[in-house]
Amino acid sequence: MGNDSSCVALGLRGWKTQVDRADKLFGSLSSEDVLREIAPGRNRLLYLWGHLTAIHDAMLPLLGLRERLHPEFDVAFVSNPDKSRADIPSHEQVRRAWDVVNTELWKGFENMSWPDWVQRHSAVSEEDFAKDASRNRFAVLLSRTNHLSYHLGQAVLALKSDRA
Repeated sequence: MGNDSSCVALGLRGWKTQVDRADKLFGSLSSEDVLREIAPGRNRLLYLWGHLTAIHDAMLPLLGLRERLHPEFDVAFVSNPDKSRADIPSHEQVRRAWDVVNTELWKGFENMSWPDWVQRHSAVSEEDFAKDASRNRFAVLLSRTNHLSYHLGQAVLALKSDRA
């Protein structure tokens, strides 16, 4: 069990590190800053932050923790490209949702044991899970940490190129 606990601790540390980095980066941006594009003609930082919030929110039911808090973010930040809708959540709405969603995720993570982490996530059938047990909750944590890291890197580069 010791190695199992170490794996979970390492995965959670990676998640927490990336969320903290995103908090610091996005939290420092003004309402004007979040309207910067990642690259010319590409997504704005607000869209990226809203997208990450929506994906994290979707983890709540995927991991069996609770129902989603902000399913309305999907229309604005997942199923439609940036700038295709005028009625997207504001900078402050995204900030509040980000904070609440990530707080709820962390509370859920803290209550999960290794046997909880290796259970199937809600998007995989029992039959498919029997064929491939790696389609578990821990794999979701790792893949979503990578997703966050990828988009955080985009945001960092966008901010650096804007200042150059």
